[in-house]
Amino acid sequence: MKKLLLPVALAITLLLTGCEDKKPQNVMPVENFQLTEYLGKWYEIVRLEHRFEKGMEGISATYSMREDGGVKVLNKGYKTAEKIWSEAEGKAYFVGASDKGFLKVSFFGPFYGSYIVMDTDYKTYTMISGPDLSYFWILSRKPTLDEKILNRLLAQAKEAGFDTSKLIYPDQSKNNAK
Repeated sequence: MKKLLLPVALAITLLLTGCEDKKPQNVMPVENFQLTEYLGKWYEIVRLEHRFEKGMEGISATYSMREDGGVKVLNKGYKTAEKIWSEAEGKAYFVGASDKGFLKVSFFGPFYGSYIVMDTDYKTYTMISGPDLSYFWILSRKPTLDEKILNRLLAQAKEAGFDTSKLIYPDQSKNNAK
C-alpha cells in the first residue's frame, strides 16, 4: 500500500505546483499593477473555450478582497442548455511582487493555475492569460467593448501566440437586461 501512495503523493505534489507560476513565453504581466483599481465586476467579451465554460453565456467575474489579503473571485454565467445561472467562487494570490499582474487562482481546493493580467486600463478592459496559450480572456467593465479597443487587444493576443481564430464571443444580452 505504501508503494502505491508514494507515486500518488508525488503526482499530487507535481499537480499542485505545476501551473501556478507558469506563463506563455511571449506573455508579460502588467508592471505597476494596481489591485485596488482592478477590483470590481468585469464581463467576459472573448475567451478560448474550456470545459468549465462550455455552453455558458453572460459570464462575469467579480473581484474583491479577502480577509487574508488574497482576492475573492466570483464567476457567474448562464448555462444555456440547463437555462440556469451558475456561480463558482475562487481565491487568488500574487505570484511574487504585488505590483505585477501575475496571480495564481484556485476554484478547487489546493489546485492553483496562473492568472496573468497582460494588459488593462482598469476602467474599460483587461486581457488575461493562463499558464499556456490555451487559456485566454478579454473582459470589460461593461457587457460590450469598443471595437477599436477589442481589435487592438486581439492583435496583441495574436502577436503573443494565441490562436485568435478559435475565440468564443459569448452573448452578454442576459447581462444587458439587468
